[in-house]
This record gives sequence, C-alpha cells and structure tokens, in this order.
Amino acid sequence: MRNLRRVCVPAMVTSLAMSLSACGGPGSMAFDDGTLEITANITDRAAMEGVVAAFERENPQAEAVVTYADTDRLQSSLPAQLSSGTGPDVFTVWPGYGNPAALRTLEATGRLADLSDLDFVRDVPEDTKWVTQVGGRTYVVPTNYSGIGAIYGKTALRDIGGTEPATWEELLELCDKAEAGGKVLFSLGISTPWVTQLADYALAATTVYADRPDFATAMSNGQATFADSGWKEALEKYVELDDRGCFSSDPLGTSYETSIEDVAEGRAVGVIQVAGSSSAITAAAPRLELGMFALPASNNAAQTHMPGAVSAAYGVNADSDNKKLAMRFAEFLGSDTGQNLYNQDSGTLPAIPNDRFTAAPVLRELVEHQKAGTTVPFMDQLWPNPQVQQEHFVQIQELFSGRTDIDGVLTALDETYREE
Repeated sequence: MRNLRRVCVPAMVTSLAMSLSACGGPGSMAFDDGTLEITANITDRAAMEGVVAAFERENPQAEAVVTYADTDRLQSSLPAQLSSGTGPDVFTVWPGYGNPAALRTLEATGRLADLSDLDFVRDVPEDTKWVTQVGGRTYVVPTNYSGIGAIYGKTALRDIGGTEPATWEELLELCDKAEAGGKVLFSLGISTPWVTQLADYALAATTVYADRPDFATAMSNGQATFADSGWKEALEKYVELDDRGCFSSDPLGTSYETSIEDVAEGRAVGVIQVAGSSSAITAAAPRLELGMFALPASNNAAQTHMPGAVSAAYGVNADSDNKKLAMRFAEFLGSDTGQNLYNQDSGTLPAIPNDRFTAAPVLRELVEHQKAGTTVPFMDQLWPNPQVQQEHFVQIQELFSGRTDIDGVLTALDETYREE
C-alpha cells in the first residue's frame, strides 16, 4: 500500500460540467493558492468529477476549473492551444503514438512537464511504463485501464431470448434474435469519428493478434502490413455485421450520444464501446443492469482476445504558470485514493493497481482476459504517427458510405503508416 500525500485543492467545475461550490475552513492547510485549469475528455466526466469533489472537500484556497470536450475536439485543439501558450495546466493525454494529443507526439514538441520525481512513478506497473515514459522519463499519469467490447443491457438480452455469444456464428444468430425481438443488437454511432475504430479493433484483437501476438512489432519492422494480415478479415466481419442487420439502420447518421441513448432506452440491446461508456449508459438509466463480453471473431471460443490497455492519462503543461499546483494534482491522480476515485463509477480499472479497489461487475470479462493474458493493446497506441488513426476514421466512414471498399481502406492505411 502506498503512502498518500495529502493534497488540498477544492474545485469548481464549469463549461460542460456540473458546478461544485468551494468549501473552506480556517483550519484547512493548502499547499498552493490559485486556479488550476484542467481539460478532460467528456467520456471521463464522471471520473474526473469524483476526483475534483475530493479536492473540493480538502482545500478552500485553490480552485480547479475543469472544461470537458469530446475526443475529436481535444485531439484537434489541444496541440494548438499548447503551442500558442493558451493551453490548460493539466489535460488529457492519450497513451502511445496514435493521435495529435498522444504522449509521444506532445513530448516530441516539448509540451509535457517531466513527472519522474513524483511519488506515483515508482508504482506504475512494468507493462504500463511504455505508455507513460519516453526515454526512461515519465510524462503522464495513467489513470484507468479499459477494454473494448460489447456492453449490453441484461434485461434486453433476456427479452430477445439471447445469451452472451462465445463464437462468431453465435454472434450472428444473436443479431437475428434481436431483429426478431424488435431491437437492433448494437447501436453504432459512427457519425462521431472516434467510434469508427471500435468494432474493428474488437474484431482485430482476435483476427490479427490471436495467431500473431507480435504483429505490431512486425509492422514497425516492415515485416507485416494491414493489407496482408488479419485486418482484412476484421474489416470483412465489420461489414458482415452491418449487412446482417446487427447495427443501427443509419450508422453514419447516428452519434455516440444517440448510441448511448439507444441502449439506455431499450431500442438497442447493446453497443460496441470502451468499458468506460458503461458509466454513460448508467447515468442515463441508473436501474439498467449491464454486462460486457469480448466480441467473438472466430468459431473457436478459445481464440477470442479483447483489446485492453491504459485508456486515459493526464499530463502537466510544461509552460504552466501554475506548475506547482498542477504537479500536486498529478500526484493525487497517481495515488491509491486518486486512482480509486477516478475509476469507482467509471466502468474501468485503476491503471496503477491497488488492493483497495473493487471492480464493477460489468468488468468481469475484462478482468478475466487481463488475468489470462488474452488482452491486446489498443491498436493506435502502437502506430508510428497520428495520421494513421485519423485516416482510419475517414476510411471507415467512406467504407460505410460506399465510396471505398475493404481493399481501398487497407491500402490507404498502409500508405499512411509508411509516411514519415
């Protein structure tokens, strides 16, 4: 068990967030005065609010102002804000390489403060350090471990006479049962660009990595490609699910928010999403009991793998005018208390494990795959430049609109992967 350094920061959440009033008392001890500006992903709103509320209870002399934005806006706006000197003190950073607001992208331009001397660093698991470090120095606090799979309403699944599928054929049969029961199996909201990647990530975990766990390394060494790999099968199955009626009737006209509403209101049995989206469904339908399963992509159940990795992390602005307070906040996020608060209602696991955390029941299968060693990293975290993920967003939307085919998608991804 780690020692928790007491951090005192009350908070007020603005913009898209709930307003929290400041607390105080003459006996409170504060490390710093001032206002801490935080930018976080809107999908992590419930998680951050829990952390912010804990700071609010402890310190009357400092204020944390949190602004929430969706993934696309953050990835496009954060780098520009940081380069222009208008960036927040603390902000969401994606692990690995995969997008313009990812760790290695921002560190390469000097935008991230070095956190190596903070206490949490010594407790980061070895298999997580590759998404928190560059050159042996730590630049982000990993906050949660998430997975990608099918999140579903248990009552809706029972209503269509279904059970969790273990094979590809069982998954297709479940689509038919949902249609016969007047529902769609999965609400697919790919008008929101980042949602486009989730279904084929979930499928590729099995079609690519089950037989070739070193695939990412082989790609980086020029020994494998998207086109000549299990990625083709993953995309074929993605399209087959659509042709079978497994998805919303108009995925390109459906947003992430609508897909969550579809599950919460019973129009869809479930949604293929990151585990943290279970908290969004629960917020919309508190009495809905949820389950989650890895998306099968083979008729051999033993081959099924599940994407699982550090999903959220936070960095400190290297040019922050309030760096001392920002470092205190980063330290708290990395503590047992900060990790547990961040994950307790978020449908995720602490990125820095501790024995005080009890996983939500919806995470049962993710925990089992993690223990069995059948999780694979989120694919974009290992891609060599942010453009690959952005191209992937575009190509999936083009595929669903009929403006390209699977071979065209794979060719475009390979060309972007090889760009310097």
